[in-house]
Amino acid sequence: MDELIRSEKPGRGIVLLRLNRPDAANALSRPLLEALQTQLLTIKEDKDTRVVVLAAEGNRVFSAGADLKERAGMSEDEVFAAVGNIKASVNEVAAMPQPIIAALNGSALGGGLELALACDIRIGAIESKYGLPETTLAIVPGAGGTQRLARLIGPGKAKTLIYSGRLLSGKEAEAYGVLEYSAPLEAVEDEALALANTIAGNGPIALRQAKKAIDEGLETQLSTGLEIETAAYEKTVPTTDRLEGIRAFKEKRSPIYKGE
Repeated sequence: MDELIRSEKPGRGIVLLRLNRPDAANALSRPLLEALQTQLLTIKEDKDTRVVVLAAEGNRVFSAGADLKERAGMSEDEVFAAVGNIKASVNEVAAMPQPIIAALNGSALGGGLELALACDIRIGAIESKYGLPETTLAIVPGAGGTQRLARLIGPGKAKTLIYSGRLLSGKEAEAYGVLEYSAPLEAVEDEALALANTIAGNGPIALRQAKKAIDEGLETQLSTGLEIETAAYEKTVPTTDRLEGIRAFKEKRSPIYKGE
């Protein structure tokens, strides 16, 4: 059987993960989520990985979210467990120490968009659709969508999209702030990898500390966030990478960072 999560290394310090159920709209089945969690655990501990790109096989749907065929016939307790499993996987993505770029080479709906919202940066296709249509099925987003979308684009816009179940085009999603960038479908992955390559050239310790400062600081008041930022900065000062950056600047060359 094909791997449910395919892993590639398209460049130094870059890992590309692909959801691999294109025949099922890359729905988030239990086996796929387990495979994703396994990959994330490995990557999290790998100091050579500086940035992750999350994409999907196929060019129609990044992920349609929950596997409704799998969900059919479940008891209420089983439904709660299934939703909890998706939320746990989404939270694992959000908790990754490395920056993660979502290359949405297709539509991202429901849990699929919730997975993307847990990433640091989202690049989507102009031709695709993005949204949280759960209320049209008489449920609510259950894997972080109500919280992450509201924090990303503001409560008013999030409520409008969630209450209506409206799906946005790529351009609309970019205008709303759901996507950082939109591009033609065939260019999405290339755009994501180009950005990943730029990020991977920077100091890996600094990247992790910057992500930590931003993510943790946003959950606190400004004064506490500034303290978190100071602590993150202090982590970078004793590194050999910082000295390499200064040397490279003086010598007018590209720095070679080692994560030390």
